[in-house]
Amino acid sequence: MVSSIVEKERIRMTKAEVGNIIEFKDGLRGIVEKVNENSVIVDLTIMENFDDLEVEEKTVVNHKNYIILHA
Repeated sequence: MVSSIVEKERIRMTKAEVGNIIEFKDGLRGIVEKVNENSVIVDLTIMENFDDLEVEEKTVVNHKNYIILHA
């Protein structure tokens, strides 16, 4: 259990790259389209329930506020 917590924290500290799938803010998920100095631009349309959420197609997420699900 401790190793999984350490692994999650290591992933949280890593900056995402273009093409990574990240999770943030109450389970929203998206694919990283651009990496900026302090944030990433994320395309949310990959979520199956995107149309039901009534959110914009893209959003900006600070590096401190996401975890990488798939690199």
